[in-house]
Amino acid sequence: MEFISPMTMMDFFCRSEGIWYIERHVQHFDTVADESGKSNLIVTVVKKDDPRVKVACSEQGIDPELAMGGASFIWQDNLDEHPPNPDYAAVLIDIPDSESGRTGKLIRDKGYVEKIPVLCRYWFGQDGILTIDTEYDNNQGQERCWFINDDFRVRVGSVQTVNGINLVSYCSERRCVSTEKLEQMIQRNLAREKVN
Repeated sequence: MEFISPMTMMDFFCRSEGIWYIERHVQHFDTVADESGKSNLIVTVVKKDDPRVKVACSEQGIDPELAMGGASFIWQDNLDEHPPNPDYAAVLIDIPDSESGRTGKLIRDKGYVEKIPVLCRYWFGQDGILTIDTEYDNNQGQERCWFINDDFRVRVGSVQTVNGINLVSYCSERRCVSTEKLEQMIQRNLAREKVN
C-alpha cells in the first residue's frame, strides 16, 4: 500500500501522536556546546476546545475560533526514568489560512530558540514536506519535516542570526512501539508458532 503524506497541520499532528525516539545531530557555527544526542518526544493532540488553545491565541491577539486544535510536545532524555520536565514542553496551535489547511499560522506557546511565545508560518509542499518559518526577536528559524512512512520521519532545521547561519540540525525520528501494540505482536507470533 502506498504511503500518503499528511497535507494539513492537524493531520500531521494526528499522525505524530505517540512517543518518538529521536537521534539529533547539531552543527553549531559558534562556540556553543554540542547539542547532539538521543531523546524521546511525546506528542499529544490538543482538541479545539482545550483551554490551552484560548490562552495561546489570546497571547498572540488571534481569535480562538480560527484555531483547528493543535498538539503538545514534550522532550525527555532517552534513558530518563523520571516524569518529563515541563520546561522542555511546548504547545502548538494550528490557524490555517483556508479550508485546504495546506498553509497557515502556527502559534507556539514557547519558542524553541528563544523561550517566548511565537507565531510561525507553515506550508506543505506537493511532496508532503512541511516547512515552518519562525521569526524570533533576534533569530530566524526554519524547520522542515516529512514522514518516510507512518513510523519514521525526518526533521532538518537551521537558525540564522544577523551574522548568518548559527546552526543546522538533522533528526531521524522513529515511533516507539506501545506496550499494547507490542503485546499484540507477541500474541500474533505465538499464534503463528502454534499453527506451524
